[in-house]
Amino acid sequence: MNAKLAFLLCLTFCAHPLFAQGFAGMGQAVEGFAQVDRTNKLVFPQDHGAHPAYRIEWWYLTANLRDEEGQDLGVQWTVFRNATRPADGPQEAWDDGQIWLGHAAVTWADRHVHAERYARGATGQAGADLRENQLRVWMDDWQLQSLDMAPGSDPLAEISLTARGADFAYDLTLAATGPLVLHGEAGFSIKSESAQASYYFSQPFFEVEGTISLTDGVHKVTGHAWLDREWSSQPLAADQSGWDWVSLHFDTGEKLMGFALRSTDGSRFTSATWIEADGTPTAYGNGALRMTPMELHEVAGRSVPVGWNIQLPARGLDITTTALNPDAWMAGSIPYWEGPIRATGSHRAQGYLEMTGY
Repeated sequence: MNAKLAFLLCLTFCAHPLFAQGFAGMGQAVEGFAQVDRTNKLVFPQDHGAHPAYRIEWWYLTANLRDEEGQDLGVQWTVFRNATRPADGPQEAWDDGQIWLGHAAVTWADRHVHAERYARGATGQAGADLRENQLRVWMDDWQLQSLDMAPGSDPLAEISLTARGADFAYDLTLAATGPLVLHGEAGFSIKSESAQASYYFSQPFFEVEGTISLTDGVHKVTGHAWLDREWSSQPLAADQSGWDWVSLHFDTGEKLMGFALRSTDGSRFTSATWIEADGTPTAYGNGALRMTPMELHEVAGRSVPVGWNIQLPARGLDITTTALNPDAWMAGSIPYWEGPIRATGSHRAQGYLEMTGY
């Protein structure tokens, strides 16, 4: 990329308040966008697609994998949609108000590689399209694509997932073995005492197979994956600076989603969903989940808590998590930590940890 193009891209994307402020920009109140309402129910398959009336949205997939030699790896694939202004009719390709940001990564015990891409919405370079129950989310050749063509099938029943960076590429097939899971109050997920919220659901039951190409060759992999879908116009309160989020696949077949949102006064707002092996969810509100940092690690000039004690007394859960690679830092325009973890204690599990705002 030449210097002039890089400068123009920085003016186009990086100057926007959401990116300048990182994840804390999600606490900004902006007029004119649709607002999350607990009386609105999620509707499928429509809600697999994009929601341009809302300011912020993402398709967020993480996978815990193992190759043919028994080596553990993690994969991340994320597409963010951010609206710079409310939609007000047809838009020109380079002025449609929709910025798309893509993150892809591969993590293993001694290395972490990642890539970042930007696009504008109406150019065709990126988007999220749902037609006749077929979902396609893409940025250039990065794609999440429905594979099950049966009439009436869930768009996430079977999907393909592709991405590539300078020194990695992956091509995965994912099959859902359980139902979608709605978090919070039937998909209405509260994020603060002042009732900021998002619509939030997951497909945590993916079985994965495929290939990851690295500098040392092609690795055949299998494992588990978790897809999060979330959208809102102001998911955080103004004083919330970041979050610690975890997804866990227990050896028993049960699963857990949990997060703690950090405020500038040192307080935390927590939420969790316990998911039975058959997909039945139980939501737990603020205070039920306890996340305590246990191990700090210096990465990118920051002290980041890469090991945690996680407790959910209502379920007899008391575990300690360990990062596969403590250096799993996503050093993009919005830096954060994201990587695979394992848990021991009252339950054994593998999963993913994400930490923003450090």
